[in-house]
Amino acid sequence: MSSSYTALDLYTYDPVHVVPEIVACLFCVAAIILAIQIINTNTAPWVFILVATAISESVGYITRAVCIHHPSMGLFISTTLLLLLPPNALAFFNYKTVAEISRQSYDPDRKFWLKPGFVVWVFFASDVLTFVLQASGGALTVFRDTRDIGNSICSAGLAAQLVFITVFLFITFTVYRSPLYTVTKGARDRNILDAKRRVTRVVLFTTLLLYVRTIYRLVESVDGYGGKIYAAEWAFYVFDFVPIFSMFLVYIVFFVGYNFPRHITQTPVVRL
Repeated sequence: MSSSYTALDLYTYDPVHVVPEIVACLFCVAAIILAIQIINTNTAPWVFILVATAISESVGYITRAVCIHHPSMGLFISTTLLLLLPPNALAFFNYKTVAEISRQSYDPDRKFWLKPGFVVWVFFASDVLTFVLQASGGALTVFRDTRDIGNSICSAGLAAQLVFITVFLFITFTVYRSPLYTVTKGARDRNILDAKRRVTRVVLFTTLLLYVRTIYRLVESVDGYGGKIYAAEWAFYVFDFVPIFSMFLVYIVFFVGYNFPRHITQTPVVRL
């Protein structure tokens, strides 16, 4: 099957060598660092989402490297799926973070859209929906007969993701500004409000990076498989790899695991 295709057939351009291998190593290192941070701080298990996501990115780029040297449709589709999943997983990590802040806080007049269950399940459902649309649409674009419908489905998924991310940014900013929302104080924090602000700044900044990546993917999808944007490999690394890896750098440098221990012993007290 590998002899049936060339890298040019699959990518519509001649992809660079070595770079995918380097990128895969970077994500592998990020996964190791995050795993060490989580284990050393006895952080809640859900924070391991970051480790699994970094591993998925690493495997995705390894698969891309193999596909460049040994082209096959199966490897190409696998690469597409492996690189589509991580941004959705990172989005879910941010949703879960804000939901946990809400769960640890007491707001007698809490709006329904600030309730932990709403934040987790509604946005998790949006993650699943947008991933299915992007994955199915992306798979269809590979084949000439279904390319147009595939681009439309993929674009719809990306556009929906932008809408949900925009709503989530509004919710996060509301939590950031309200003194009623707090989180467990970490060693770096002066108090629980300072902890909340630091954590939500991480969420806001990483979500904005995800926003940039999603806009690029939407423009690429609208332009179409084999279009000028798709064929510009540098744009893929600048607007996909750079934002996603930058998110991991933020998660590592401003590690939020300190604020979400496996067993919470501190009861947040609101100071107005």
